[in-house]
Amino acid sequence: MNAGIFKKYAYAWITIGFFLVSFALHWLFGWYAYLDEATQHGQSPETRAFLMEMGRETFENWQSEFLQLLWQVVGLAYFLYVGSPTSKENDDRMEAKIDRLIELQAGKEAARAMIEDIDDRYLRHHGHAAPHGHTSEGHE
Repeated sequence: MNAGIFKKYAYAWITIGFFLVSFALHWLFGWYAYLDEATQHGQSPETRAFLMEMGRETFENWQSEFLQLLWQVVGLAYFLYVGSPTSKENDDRMEAKIDRLIELQAGKEAARAMIEDIDDRYLRHHGHAAPHGHTSEGHE
């Protein structure tokens, strides 16, 4: 394999390594705990019962931790990306100020052409948000 793929995706490889080691250790220690419990109760350990118990524990952990974290990270990133009302509030305010400064420096028509060019280059097609209760015409 190309060594560049390991360097390029180092974070992913480290995460996968942590996951595999922790998963293996969880099952190994679970097996020892299961053996100890079976011995204390005078029972012989059964692989099927162990697999059912560990599978249940594993999915409970994933449900409570992994899915919760997944929702928090992916959900938050998604809502920031699509632009929930609070996600871009400060960016829109700053953009409006910068747009106004460009207008003051270059003139209204030249500024509009520059801003449209920047928006096209950065794939911003929905225009700029206006602050609540204000319009860009109100600043002229």
